Amino acid sequence: MMCPYSELPKGDWAEKTRELVSAHPLSRKEIVEVVLQAWDAIFESRIGPHRFRIGTHLFPKPQIMAFLLHELVPLEFAARYPKKWRGERAAGDKDLVYIPDPRFSVEIKASSHKTQIFGNRSYAQKPSGSKKSKSGYYLAINFEKFHKRRGDRPKIVRIRFGWLDHTDWIGQAAQTGQQAHLDPATEGSKLIDLLE
Repeated sequence: MMCPYSELPKGDWAEKTRELVSAHPLSRKEIVEVVLQAWDAIFESRIGPHRFRIGTHLFPKPQIMAFLLHELVPLEFAARYPKKWRGERAAGDKDLVYIPDPRFSVEIKASSHKTQIFGNRSYAQKPSGSKKSKSGYYLAINFEKFHKRRGDRPKIVRIRFGWLDHTDWIGQAAQTGQQAHLDPATEGSKLIDLLE
């Protein structure tokens, strides 16, 4: 996939991001609605014969909460638009696949960090032919961790949408490092805040 920012100076990236987000088949409003609905569903669900509830009986670590969002958001879009959207099925698929035109497919990243999202180290490497492209549309979700002592239900604190390229990801320098992150300036100009 061609990088839509390749010929642009960094000062023009934010405007290009607005164009890309406007061209996407999902509206900003619906993206927010689905993310918040998926978050609510996590807390409304009952598990097992004793009907245990997340946030009442179970307090999953952030990785589990991120996994649940990662799975529920595509399921909700697929339920709403079964002929247009589906979840990942093959190694080359994005997390949320737009069936009519894969260019609009979306990677989903969720994190309990207040502002940043992260990928694994492979995001900073050029993808091989059999793996999914790390360039394209991204949905970034930031949420609060559980605080058992307070008893408050954690909230979604940030929802962003935009376009990232594999070259935007910075891998950890150590050979054993498994994480990739984004430069704050890149993150700020290539992802648009949707949550008001």
